[in-house]
Amino acid sequence: MDTYLSLLGFIVIMVGTPGPANLLLTIGGVQFGLSRCLLFILGLIIGKLVLNILIGLGLGVFITNYPWITLALKFTSAAYMIWLSVTSWSIDPKAKVEKSSSSKFGFYKGLIVHPLNPKAWVMCLIAWTAFAPKLGTASEQLVIVCLSFILCQLVLHSAWCWVGEKLRYLPFNRQKTSRFLIVLTIIVILWAVTVTT
Repeated sequence: MDTYLSLLGFIVIMVGTPGPANLLLTIGGVQFGLSRCLLFILGLIIGKLVLNILIGLGLGVFITNYPWITLALKFTSAAYMIWLSVTSWSIDPKAKVEKSSSSKFGFYKGLIVHPLNPKAWVMCLIAWTAFAPKLGTASEQLVIVCLSFILCQLVLHSAWCWVGEKLRYLPFNRQKTSRFLIVLTIIVILWAVTVTT
């Protein structure tokens, strides 16, 4: 039980703290609201689920043996998340949201974020190497780790998006708030790439 609580605490801290995915969710909340970003959140959850399953089945060992793969993931991820942020630049949060605009935060856009995100790889690798071995059989580990990530992501990613949605109702200029979050997201992404390279 202690190992599980430690794993859960680790996941809450890693998933709940500011990072590119959570800042993208906040941007989505400001621009479209939580309900229009649910498919993006589902994509994030499924993307990390696939990542956890692959690592649980041994892909993590392969990745750690080839550091160039991690480097390629890092730069691909940074480029993708910056692209997602920049494509949101011209969206006016006050305007009526059309279905085509909200598709910028759709399922497939969310699905690819975590598999390309080095932070997601690191958190999953740590979960599998530091906590999972003490959680029972391989199948028990797979269920416990995957469900823990799913539950934490569902709650915490939704919370970040909800905060963005609430920012829409503050007396600030929504477009400036949205653009500030976009710039902040890009800065965090660039900082993460330079610090870990």
